[in-house]
Amino acid sequence: MKELIGWNDFEKIDFRCGTITAVELFPEANKPAYKLSIDFGEKIGLKRASAQITDRYAVNDLVGKQVLAIVNFPPKQIGPFMSECLVCGFYTPNGIVLVEPKLHTPNGSSLG
Repeated sequence: MKELIGWNDFEKIDFRCGTITAVELFPEANKPAYKLSIDFGEKIGLKRASAQITDRYAVNDLVGKQVLAIVNFPPKQIGPFMSECLVCGFYTPNGIVLVEPKLHTPNGSSLG
């Protein structure tokens, strides 16, 4: 387990629901990955992310999928690509499993 954090630390993280609108292969990445475009609704808009989820997800399975992401990290340069958010997932022996809402959720909804 990692070190304990306070509630104030947790409240700084902006977790939002978004819908994947486009997926591209990312052959320039050091590890197999996709480039995702994610719609976070009118207030936040479209953000892009790199995700190492090729072991468990095919391109065609991702478009339209809703995911949980952190939208208030600073952008991160990953090779030639600028990642603007962090898609959340669980590490498993068979690859990362995305965190998804069980029911349809409006884009931009915050984790509450």
